[in-house]
Amino acid sequence: MLYSNTIGTGKDLVLLHGWGFNSELFNELVARYKSQYRITVIDLPGHGRSSEVVGGLDEWCNEIIKILPNNPILLGWSLGGLLAINIATKIRISQLILLASSPNFVQNEHWQFGIDADNFRQFSDTLQLNPSKGLKRFVSLQTQDKTQIKNLSRSIDALPASTTALNQGLEILLNTDLTQQFLALSIDKSIILGEKDTLVPSTIAHWYQQQGVDTTVLNSGHIPFLHQNFTL
Repeated sequence: MLYSNTIGTGKDLVLLHGWGFNSELFNELVARYKSQYRITVIDLPGHGRSSEVVGGLDEWCNEIIKILPNNPILLGWSLGGLLAINIATKIRISQLILLASSPNFVQNEHWQFGIDADNFRQFSDTLQLNPSKGLKRFVSLQTQDKTQIKNLSRSIDALPASTTALNQGLEILLNTDLTQQFLALSIDKSIILGEKDTLVPSTIAHWYQQQGVDTTVLNSGHIPFLHQNFTL
């Protein structure tokens, strides 16, 4: 069973976090926007308070779909964005918002906007040796706000992802290319990128703009919603 929590009033907005984290990551965002939206946060399978789900991308998304409100705005950060794209191909949503995300995270001969697969595996291997320490270091590089760092680090310690879920998430990131599925979506789409992001390079902004996607680039790293100028 997946953990979810709903708060606020207004149009339904669902937030999907990224690999290794949990929905506590969105606490500041929820506090800021709960008067404008009815916000549902979900812990991904095997992350936070959610049970593991056997399988990969489709199995994860099918479990998430079971607890989604009707026709929501679906917001996905990083891995959560990849899941959100896949969900948008399966059910009706009103809007897709991606934060520091991409339909394909890994470079290949036809796609220049990802990271090198070998570098990705090296990064993931290092993180898996000590996920808590690695994720905290990652957070410390994304924001200078000590209170933010402290709160995020606390949530990582309190609600760690399982080793199985971490491996599943990495397999999804490494092996999923939803470029064509993303292009086929006829719904309203927007992307917010970080200029200093080392995982989803900001150079992808031009590609998104070419596809008619509303595109914003903030002076941030891989967690743009922590930036002071972030707005939905």
